[in-house]
Amino acid sequence: MIRVTIQQPSLAQYRVPVFRELAHRPGIDLTVVYGARKGIPNVAPDGFKGIAWPLRMVSIGNSPLFFHRPQWSFATSKRSDVLVLTWNIRYVSLVPGLLQAQAKGVPTILWGHGISKREKHLKAKARRWATSRAAALLFYNRAAARAYRESGVPQQKLFVALNSLDQAPIQAAKNHWESQPQHLAAFQRQNEIHGVPLVLYVSRLDPNNRIDLLIEAVSLLKSQNRLVRVAIVGSGDDQLSKLQTLARQRGVDGEIRFLGAMYDEMELAPWFLRAQVFCYPENIGLSLLHAFGYGVPVVTSDHIPSQNPEIEALRNNENGLLYRHRDVQHLAQCLWKLICEHETREALSREAVMTVEREFNLQNMVDGMEAAIRFCAENVQANGQ
Repeated sequence: MIRVTIQQPSLAQYRVPVFRELAHRPGIDLTVVYGARKGIPNVAPDGFKGIAWPLRMVSIGNSPLFFHRPQWSFATSKRSDVLVLTWNIRYVSLVPGLLQAQAKGVPTILWGHGISKREKHLKAKARRWATSRAAALLFYNRAAARAYRESGVPQQKLFVALNSLDQAPIQAAKNHWESQPQHLAAFQRQNEIHGVPLVLYVSRLDPNNRIDLLIEAVSLLKSQNRLVRVAIVGSGDDQLSKLQTLARQRGVDGEIRFLGAMYDEMELAPWFLRAQVFCYPENIGLSLLHAFGYGVPVVTSDHIPSQNPEIEALRNNENGLLYRHRDVQHLAQCLWKLICEHETREALSREAVMTVEREFNLQNMVDGMEAAIRFCAENVQANGQ
């Protein structure tokens, strides 16, 4: 039995199915030790052992630094055979944890993006040092792993666990509503989205996501007598007032509905099932796979460095569209293309569903995690530790 400890900043709902699946793999004895992060509500462990442990944060200027004691205290053979650490060099506990694990003969896996959107020299140097101390590196996508291989990191240390969502709740909600077409039609009439083109956004109202560009694109379409409705689902009080003001200024406050936060899949499903397009102007992540689960094509920026690792799932003109970065006119054209060209939209929709069924799914993600864990455990045994 391999005792695996995974240290995490929080225990988010979307990670629970991942850890549950990993814990059910033969020969894996899993413990997840997690802190708490603002904006990411913790949920209870389900199907695996979980330990809540306070995560400390201090800010130096505009830079937050974190200390999570489990990075150190679980780096011992008394507690772990393999230790999986959050790959974030803002953790001041990371270096002591890696050194402790190395001294105690516990192989470590660094799990995360691997590449920062705003990598400065000092940060890059620290990341390289951490990389050299880890037994294995576990990436969210193939592109980051490829970049590390090209930089000279040995191939055998590199593993990919394609960041994915559990599609089961999505399919259950989808089947529930589609089996009751009268109720679905009534929902659409009640919310005034029956028979009109609908563009959907679901995520936090984060300024990095550039929802303002979507509002500008809708305004441009309206000036061309091309009317669409937009449903924006998500919380973020600071941004909400700014976006509402922008919508009024552009004369599209009647076309855009701000629905607030929704977390229940049954509540979200009828919006996804009505939408022709899912638009996330920049910084897209797991929301892309959420939309794909419903077969809704995604429109987002072609500037890949502004995106999160999940962008690897989007293939332009196959399961979604990439618009020219921050080009509102081109964004409007892409939205209207999917609204008007039924056959194109249907083809992209089918491919979107196949993307999550065949590739970006829970099974494949956990396969990647398990491969990294077993590599570390086997190497320890081979070295006689």
